[in-house]
Amino acid sequence: MFPAVARPEVLSLRPSKIREVANAGLGRADVLPFWFGESDQPTPAFIREAAARALGEGRTYYTHNLGTAELRGALSAYLQDLHGRPITEDRLAVTSSGVSAIMLAAQLVVSPGDRVVVAGPIWPNVPEIPRILSGDVQIVPLEPALDERGQGRWRLDLDRLLDALTPDTRALVLNSPNNPTGWTLPAEARGAVLERCRRLGIWLICDDVYERLTFGAERSAPSFLPLADPRDRVIGVNSFSKAWRMTGWRLGWMVVPPTLTDSLGVLLEYNTSCAPDFLQTAAVAALRNGEPHVAALRTELSTAKDQVLAGLRALPGVEAPEPDGGMYAFFRIDGCADSVALAKELIAEVGLGLAPGVAFGPEGEGWLRWCFAARAEKNAAGLQRLSRYLAK
Repeated sequence: MFPAVARPEVLSLRPSKIREVANAGLGRADVLPFWFGESDQPTPAFIREAAARALGEGRTYYTHNLGTAELRGALSAYLQDLHGRPITEDRLAVTSSGVSAIMLAAQLVVSPGDRVVVAGPIWPNVPEIPRILSGDVQIVPLEPALDERGQGRWRLDLDRLLDALTPDTRALVLNSPNNPTGWTLPAEARGAVLERCRRLGIWLICDDVYERLTFGAERSAPSFLPLADPRDRVIGVNSFSKAWRMTGWRLGWMVVPPTLTDSLGVLLEYNTSCAPDFLQTAAVAALRNGEPHVAALRTELSTAKDQVLAGLRALPGVEAPEPDGGMYAFFRIDGCADSVALAKELIAEVGLGLAPGVAFGPEGEGWLRWCFAARAEKNAAGLQRLSRYLAK
């Protein structure tokens, strides 16, 4: 009898260490959870109400594979306003989540054996998706540039990245702002990366999920979309999850060259067919009326970042680089060699739920991720628990 097992590429996938740690604390009322990447506040009422109205109108039928005309039009207007360059509707597709957009991007361009370069540590779904498709993934590490107080910022050695983009590279995936570190690609680095990809025919997949969550004056993190020609091999993937607090809605979008749109529509048919109509109606409301909410969220996150980073840096033996964007503090405690064991110990001893750094690849081992998209009193209580643990 043949064994009933999955194919080798699936068996070799890394199980989620975030879920492993969270499962150790889920269901415990005494645990303060900061392990998942989402706000502790619900989706704004005006978005929920738009979905409820659409459901009340019976909008529960199939839609176009690429998304409703209304949402694609709203996305086009939003992106042109954000990036100052037209992004026409024939380049846009709506997806059932941001991670689905990453999977679709990989399905569009990655074949078995293709070499894919990724900057990490990185959310595990990003490198594992090409591996599901039998791609060969190489990680170019981000590095903490710390001073003697454990401050500073994460950085990417641009020359090292460019050297990794060899003629046999099929795709480069960049997540900026980065989950978990908050590193953000400097605007002045975009030209060199895009030129190398153009010259070698490398697909550039931009994971822009956190682009609105930056801590500077700019409305958005530096993007490749204003620089790229529509004919360039550039694919943008994005999500409504973070900037509009819509994590559970599972709705995202893609920007592709117009020559890919028909093929993407076929792939969408064979993945999810289409996103639900009533969810797309809510997304239209988010895009058209959500800028005040996004601005308020950015202010909240900036305040929370300052609170958590200051609290971490005040603790003995803690290194906490400054994130440029996102919603995370990525920090380490002196002597930590096993982040999963430490994360589980924090749950057991003081009821503090953090994500282990190794969940984001070997480059993250020894680090912990704290999602600070929470109310000030919850972050303060978490800092007190960490202080109590360290005092032991």
